[in-house]
Amino acid sequence: MTGTDPTREAAPSLTLDWVSQPAGTERPAVVTGAFDILHVGHVRYLKSVRARGFPLVVGVESDERVRAWKGPGRPVNPAEERAEVLSALACVDGVFIVSGPPEAASWRHYTDLLAPLRPAALAYTEGDRYAEAKRRGAEELGAVAWELPLTLGRSTTATLGQLARSL
Repeated sequence: MTGTDPTREAAPSLTLDWVSQPAGTERPAVVTGAFDILHVGHVRYLKSVRARGFPLVVGVESDERVRAWKGPGRPVNPAEERAEVLSALACVDGVFIVSGPPEAASWRHYTDLLAPLRPAALAYTEGDRYAEAKRRGAEELGAVAWELPLTLGRSTTATLGQLARSL
């Protein structure tokens, strides 16, 4: 017996594929999300995370994962393009794409994915339905959990709804 948990080894896992890797080795602040149609809420959030003094690394969820969670019309933009746009922001130091089966979404999956990055912090917005899981993952990683304000009325879903109503 090796001492490993065989059920854990059989569980689906996530992979991280760098689009733009940060230059330094300092422990980063990490955020993950769809970032489908970049809007002012995203920019304010990312700038606020970066202003806390750590390099900012952003994980962009793959198309398969976003589609499973948000429906067949999403994402609007492919993961590679969403990552490219985020990489162009001055406040972002690195971007990676999160891939894996949509059901691999527990705090443990993300902890395993992010452990090699040695994050100093995990950030999320207030009202995030996964806030407790993100706090638990941060604790497991020896990182702090930052809950930042949400920019009310600004979301990709709201933008798409407004566009649909105007057609």
